[in-house]
Amino acid sequence: MIDQKLIDRINELAKLSKERKLTDEELVEQTNLRKEYIKQFRAGFRQHLEGIRVVDPEGNDVTPLKKGEA
Repeated sequence: MIDQKLIDRINELAKLSKERKLTDEELVEQTNLRKEYIKQFRAGFRQHLEGIRVVDPEGNDVTPLKKGEA
């Protein structure tokens, strides 16, 4: 799950960028925070997808084997 502090800081920097130009340090921080957000989002999404099972109308698990290899 994505840390709320991470989201809050990203939003804070986005708000600041609308009010004034960000400093070089703030720009670097913003870039790093966004990369971390994307990393955490992808990890959570992958975990969610790996938990999905495909079931046919008869109730049989027909989840493709390739899904597990990904």
